[in-house]
Amino acid sequence: MNEFKKLHDGSKLLHLPNAWDAGSARLFESLGASAIATTSAGVAWAQGYADNDHLPVDNAVAVAANIARVLTVPLSVDFENGYSSDPQQVARNVLRLIEAGVAGINLEDGNDAPALLAEKISAIRKQGRYIFINTRTDVYLRGLAPESERVAEVLQRAALYKEAGADSLFVPGICKVDEIKAVVAGAGLPVNVMDWPGLPSADELHKLGVARLSAGSGIPQALWAVAADMAKGFLATGNAGPLIAQAMPYGDLQALFVKP
Repeated sequence: MNEFKKLHDGSKLLHLPNAWDAGSARLFESLGASAIATTSAGVAWAQGYADNDHLPVDNAVAVAANIARVLTVPLSVDFENGYSSDPQQVARNVLRLIEAGVAGINLEDGNDAPALLAEKISAIRKQGRYIFINTRTDVYLRGLAPESERVAEVLQRAALYKEAGADSLFVPGICKVDEIKAVVAGAGLPVNVMDWPGLPSADELHKLGVARLSAGSGIPQALWAVAADMAKGFLATGNAGPLIAQAMPYGDLQALFVKP
């Protein structure tokens, strides 16, 4: 069985910190992460682009390859919508990730018709090289159905994506215990949720049957805020402020990347 796929067997909750470049990925691996995922938002911002399919696919693949270069644990790449509306082109794009050593992807429906995502999944499967496909549905995140109908809509999409060849289902924005329980029971796929205000604790999520928990873009968002505050202080006074005392030592950072 694929090493990354085994981490979704439900024996424990898979915690996936979301990196945005090779440095952050290596840092998270050094802290004990059993796998690393990327955040499309964090990657896009670090490359100077807006999130939501604005990052050129060549940049996305290059960042993924550079992250894979420094890791020994599996890497899952948030590949947004596959950077194309053409399923065959999406499959070709994903093949580039496989050749770079990527173990898994997120592929999202967003505002597109669910049938289009199913076609993309099917095209990836037909190209013959395996990669773990975590299908992200934005029913909750974008409010694509009335609140009372969201579980049913998620499960309808899950059935379609599973039939096309998906390995797991990602439902960012879902928080209520009864709704999580219903999705886990009905999806027929390992379920991934995202750190979100009001989300149950990791222990409770595991008891509910959730297989995977993603950090999302929260870590880079927090770091951008810290960097902004420190830069403001430096520009105003020539002093980066008290947070500099909490900086990770230069030697510790060097040690992440210097091979013995």
